[in-house]
Amino acid sequence: MTVHPTDLADPQLPHWLFQAALSAVNGETAVRNALAANGGSSRGPEYAPGYTHVIALGKAAASMMQGALTVLGDGLARALVVTRQGYLDAGLCADERIECIESEHPLPGERSLEAGTRLLAFIDEAPLDAHLLFLISGGTSSLLEVPVTGIDAARLAELNRWLLGAGLDITAMNRVRSALSVIKGGRLAGRLAGRNARALLVSDVPGDDPSVIGSGLLVVGEPRGEWPAVPDELAWVDELAQMPLRPEAATPVSVEIVASLGKAMDAVVAAARLRGLPVFRHDAFLDGEAAATGERLARELIRSEPGVHVWGGETHVHLPDDPGRGGRNQHLALAAARVLAGHDHVRLLAAGTDGSDGNSEDAGALVDGDTVARGGAEGLDAADCLARADSGRFLAAAGDLIHTGPTGTNVMDLVIGIVRDRAGD
Repeated sequence: MTVHPTDLADPQLPHWLFQAALSAVNGETAVRNALAANGGSSRGPEYAPGYTHVIALGKAAASMMQGALTVLGDGLARALVVTRQGYLDAGLCADERIECIESEHPLPGERSLEAGTRLLAFIDEAPLDAHLLFLISGGTSSLLEVPVTGIDAARLAELNRWLLGAGLDITAMNRVRSALSVIKGGRLAGRLAGRNARALLVSDVPGDDPSVIGSGLLVVGEPRGEWPAVPDELAWVDELAQMPLRPEAATPVSVEIVASLGKAMDAVVAAARLRGLPVFRHDAFLDGEAAATGERLARELIRSEPGVHVWGGETHVHLPDDPGRGGRNQHLALAAARVLAGHDHVRLLAAGTDGSDGNSEDAGALVDGDTVARGGAEGLDAADCLARADSGRFLAAAGDLIHTGPTGTNVMDLVIGIVRDRAGD
């Protein structure tokens, strides 16, 4: 029997709210609903037997593919699914029509290049009168790539290691990635050769811009922001970015956002209200440095009204040369825990909706006023772990990590704060 928390002191409340958000933006449900809204198998040529060729890419690829399969049935001719290692569904891949590839994330490598080559071949193999259905979610930028001449797997990994550790936002990272790619920046649409195509997207970017999701495989976007300063050891990046790419006529693609951070936040609000709890939605996008953001949110929560508080976004971390265990959500949570020390009326959950965080397999953490003391009792220092980007080790010792496994979605990160009435302490 499912237990629904009904008061702010319930220890399961943050987890329950986070799960409510994940359910609302689940890739399988989102794709199934989007396709069914168009009439499902009852109408439309794309649902004719053996007519639709599906390309599912990203961390939520397997979940999204399952949603398409449920609606399409024998309308599916064949499919290509490219996702992160450990994110595939064995039952899905047992279907002889579906080709499954496990690729590399967060750093691309040889398998990413192989997946990119296979993507182009899969499209070329589809009949010109076929219907192509793209299912794209976050993580696609790393999972497959067809780079410009002069970039091999080693250089690709070197570039992305710098991009992820330099504290750049997603817009700046995608500008560099697209300039060095044959398929990103909308260039894949030039490979469709006039084939009918539709794309359903699970958004993991601010503003849900389809030209940014997955580095914009099918949608051309305007270059934004300044070109970042590249370190001397990556001087080849600036050189190759100046090489002109031969433009190909892009095939127009119908694009629809089927899941987003906004929908996940809506679900947290709705779930809290369903239980009669006061809830405060904070729409300011979280995009600053993770530790500073965690400290700021913790200070806000200490002086906030009792209730559920929810934020969303994607912070960044400036990584040291030899980072430890963890990711931006664990970094944010541990920084918040230092501010919350001794404040027993506040809890803060920070987690990635894809179920992973940085180089760890944990989604994030749930911290409270005793987190620092629990980790300290195990001989660890919170400030030292933050400085070494080793928050995951501290939070593991404190017993505060959140592990969900693959969630079937990826709409950036959620921060959920729970504030109780101090008089109840």
